Amino acid sequence: MRAMLPHTTGTVDRGDVSLHYEVYGQGPQTIVFVPTWAIIHSRSWKAQIPYFAEYFRVVTFDPRGNGRSSRPDTPDGYGLDAIIDDVVAVMDATGTRSAALVGFSFSSAVAYAVAAAWPERVTAVVSSGAWTPIVEPYSERFATYEDDIAEPQGWQKYNRRHWRRDYPDFLEFFFSKIHNEPHSTKQRDDALGWGLDGDGEMLAMTQDGRFDGAPLIDEAMYRRVSCPGLLVVGDADEIAPPEGSHRIAEITGGELQVYPGGGHAVHGRFPAWFNTKMRDFLAKHLGTRKPVRRKPEGEKRVLYLSSPIGLGHAHRDLAVTRELKALHPDLKVDWLAQDPVTRFLDANNERIHPASRLLANESAHIEDECGEHDLHAFQAIRNMDEILIKNFMVFQEILEEEHYDLVIADEAWDVDHYWHEHPELKRAQIAWFTDFVGWVPFAENGAREAFLTTDYNAEMIGHVENNPQIRDRAIFVGGRQDIADLGFGDQLPRMRDWIPRHYEFADYIIGRHPSEFGTRDDLRAEFGYDDGRTTCIVSVGGSGVGATLIRRILAAYPLAKARIPDLRMIVVTGPRLDPAMFDAPDGVEMHAFVPGLDRHLAACDLALVQGGLTTCMELTAAATPFIYFPLRNHFEQNFHVASRLERYNAGRKMIYAESDPDRIAAVMTEELAAPRVPHPVARDGAARAAAMLQDLL
Repeated sequence: MRAMLPHTTGTVDRGDVSLHYEVYGQGPQTIVFVPTWAIIHSRSWKAQIPYFAEYFRVVTFDPRGNGRSSRPDTPDGYGLDAIIDDVVAVMDATGTRSAALVGFSFSSAVAYAVAAAWPERVTAVVSSGAWTPIVEPYSERFATYEDDIAEPQGWQKYNRRHWRRDYPDFLEFFFSKIHNEPHSTKQRDDALGWGLDGDGEMLAMTQDGRFDGAPLIDEAMYRRVSCPGLLVVGDADEIAPPEGSHRIAEITGGELQVYPGGGHAVHGRFPAWFNTKMRDFLAKHLGTRKPVRRKPEGEKRVLYLSSPIGLGHAHRDLAVTRELKALHPDLKVDWLAQDPVTRFLDANNERIHPASRLLANESAHIEDECGEHDLHAFQAIRNMDEILIKNFMVFQEILEEEHYDLVIADEAWDVDHYWHEHPELKRAQIAWFTDFVGWVPFAENGAREAFLTTDYNAEMIGHVENNPQIRDRAIFVGGRQDIADLGFGDQLPRMRDWIPRHYEFADYIIGRHPSEFGTRDDLRAEFGYDDGRTTCIVSVGGSGVGATLIRRILAAYPLAKARIPDLRMIVVTGPRLDPAMFDAPDGVEMHAFVPGLDRHLAACDLALVQGGLTTCMELTAAATPFIYFPLRNHFEQNFHVASRLERYNAGRKMIYAESDPDRIAAVMTEELAAPRVPHPVARDGAARAAAMLQDLL
């Protein structure tokens, strides 16, 4: 799912070529992101577009040869003069009188050429990893371009014949050089996908046609540029020598920003750093928006980030907040949150920060990634990168404008990642909460998933160990014994060895402990569950992925009732599923919402649920027998949650794919006949967490 969609799309006809463009935002000034070499298309700006479109009008377009633009079939269709004119044609078609141009690699030269030829239309140029012919290229890149090599290795793959024979192999090699920084697997995978929208024949034509009839890009051209320029470059760029960016900055008087250890595409690999540098540069020269620090207010202030992926986070976060306010009665708490968390907070009269409206919806993305009782949780979060950078920039600007004594981040992956990656961006104390640590692969998903999860874990471990000052508190929601007995990956430590060295333990934090509900007999009398029937509640959380599980349980109901004649079933579909969409058997009650569901779960005889930690732990605390069905490919539910429930002697795990209606009915009967006696769940987790935080205020 994309973090933002364009409000306008169209095409520009350029003779035999049509160019696809998109327009985002409504700002008073325009940014045009100029497409680079046709090896990739405009999605390469995905980490910039959603953020800048909040304050600028943003125009992007695909290059001739890739994306949704057409593919010329002769080399002269890729001439540099035509490509330079494409920028002006798109500006004309979108009604853009003037704009800041942002170029990457090859399109750095294109942007500067437009600025030199049409100075009245270019307000500024921003360049990432500039390609330019005014410095000598790396000799190995072009040394064997025309040779016929049977099995090319390394830079020998930069070869027109190899492009035609095995284009994917060339792309994999080339993008490993573009994103040569450690832990750049996502950027390489993205680039490979964009690259496969083109082909080797097209790419060879771009090389043949690049300079046909083109204006000469030389030092004289750069000297004609009169607008301000920002040149961003990684000093470990293996594609274009960094000296090119240095030389352009020297000739044009541009501002130079060097990222130590950065490769060719700093804007893609380190977007938080790049976006901040670009924002500040444009503000300085164009007078556009930049956060300004406000005068601190007198009271103690907390900014609370509550993950929207499961309302269980919000329940425990509210419990922690209430305990913290008991210790600091004058504490002011603002929540940076999104739907459905905001609905829950509104109902509890909590203050929601107005910038919350700018957040891209993470829970909608997760739902978009779901299949039939299937959520590849690791890949879903990995694919959420453009949403996370958008939301991090919203958060960062709040901290740059307002004073907060403490940020409490409940699994706010974006903040934890980018502050560790760029410690200089940290603007407040931060307490980090999580109930699991470590991505876990599924053996059946093969070596690639094992490699990726290990790489992500290695990056996280390096972040924490190399920058211990980032987290002022790291709190594990559970005890040491709740850590899964697993490793982080090949040649990485065991979780039970590493986590206790870097986390404190609050024990489990439950929103409302069932001990607060009164006696079970009183609850059953209140809800009418004491009428002699056996009450079973089905709850599948707040996402649409639960529909298939509900249908299978409904099919199991008649079979279960044949075994349990007094069976009563209540199905709670949640906010995203309409009860009317299900063909419920007679005797089954269907509800979209049940107020105080946790109290009903504490009163019923049996529950059937998904494998989410919050609901499962509520049932464990209430000693209610339950059966849970972890989502396929959901590593947290299948490993971390299952390990914790086994420790508590709670719940019966069932595999959805192996559970037909008859099997579900049989297990329901078994669990009612021999219920487990789970270990007690802590009542004071929220108070213990608050005590860990109070010295930060």
